[in-house]
Amino acid sequence: NAVAESFFQLLKRERIKRKTYRSREEARQDVFNYIEMFYNPIRRHGHNGNLSPIKFEEKFVSKVGGV
Repeated sequence: NAVAESFFQLLKRERIKRKTYRSREEARQDVFNYIEMFYNPIRRHGHNGNLSPIKFEEKFVSKVGGV
């Protein structure tokens, strides 16, 4: 799956390769924070009109009048 491969490549390049984790729990929490605190709400994506996933969803919902 190209989408999953692209995401994991970004995760490795932007987060994991820069860190040394002392425990599996520390690694799990850091990956969770990357996804929930940066990747979804802040990081802009080229395929979303250069918007973060949350901003893209807000724009979409406002266009269709809510769900």
